[in-house]
Amino acid sequence: MWDVFIFLNIILFLILFCGYCILIFSYENWFGKLKPFEPGSALPRNRFSIIIPARNEAHNIEKCILSILANSYPKELYEIIVADDFSTDPTPLLVSQLQQTYPNVRLLKLADWVESKLNSYKKKAIELAINDAANEWIITTDADCTAPNNWLQLYDAYIAQSDAVFVAAPVMFTNKGSFISVFQCLDFLSLQGITAASVSAGFHNMCNGANLAYSKAAFAAVNGFKGVDNIASGDDMLLMHKINTRFPGKTGYLFSPGAIILTEPMGDWKAFINQRIRWASKATSYEDKRIFWVLLLVYLLNAYLFILPFISIFYHPFFTYWMLLVLGKTVCEIGFMKEVAKFYRLQKLLWWFPFMQPFHIMYTIISGWLGKFGQYEWKGRTVK
Repeated sequence: MWDVFIFLNIILFLILFCGYCILIFSYENWFGKLKPFEPGSALPRNRFSIIIPARNEAHNIEKCILSILANSYPKELYEIIVADDFSTDPTPLLVSQLQQTYPNVRLLKLADWVESKLNSYKKKAIELAINDAANEWIITTDADCTAPNNWLQLYDAYIAQSDAVFVAAPVMFTNKGSFISVFQCLDFLSLQGITAASVSAGFHNMCNGANLAYSKAAFAAVNGFKGVDNIASGDDMLLMHKINTRFPGKTGYLFSPGAIILTEPMGDWKAFINQRIRWASKATSYEDKRIFWVLLLVYLLNAYLFILPFISIFYHPFFTYWMLLVLGKTVCEIGFMKEVAKFYRLQKLLWWFPFMQPFHIMYTIISGWLGKFGQYEWKGRTVK
């Protein structure tokens, strides 16, 4: 009986593992072909409206805005709109104070426009800010982020040199040195590497709302968030898919270390899991089904590796089998992770990578399942 069970398990794993390795090697190959974007010396030409949706970000919002204002891009060519999402802390007050010094900073309060309950306040905040935006190009970031000095210059040059109407760009967590911080940095490294590789190769589209840009005309052409506004998450990727469908071949990726937006990691495991559940909750909403099949393959492989140790309780040799499989998965991934870590200058974190595998497998299963069938808390709200 066990011989048949072992044989079937080997066949199952080989199918999943081979498919996964082909996928990872493809990402590694695409990422390896990327060359950092060279901006050239052209004068600034594009006007940007930088939108920051914010809810209870009093401890972050000032630092975020000041980092954008520190860009050497001409002040008359951009504005910063903070779309306050019913904050109950001094976030609006801090923005109002900054307005007194910086005339290109503006505050928009969602409470002035929305009375009924929504499932995606963030999308509504961004939508209202876009309607109020003075400029043609929209850039979004988050209130807990900081922007590099040449951020706007790089966006301007990339837009001028490409035919893109939607531009994704890199994001990375700051490493605080704790176990959970290192874990999030490594996990996010893989996601960001896949994003850069897949978008640049045209395989499928991914992005992060902490660092992306799109034309106001493209947003209007796809009716904004209409059709996905009932989904709590997805102000970035779901919009990207809509625009890519309407404007095929006009999605780009700003591959440059100088464009990396830094953001804060979650402070504890509960906040981290809630964030990942929020991200996973939109998995079945993608119109680009290639992403769904990729996510399904990754989930099934991790589910298999999650269940195997429990089976080993009844048949002890399976534990050795499980360790060999986790080792194989690590070896498959490490080449890709080295390339991505080099771009983000986080090579030292790779020493932790093998030890993080069990935790990564476990969180993938939990967040994926609850993203589909559970609920999560975000910014003081419970979302189903």
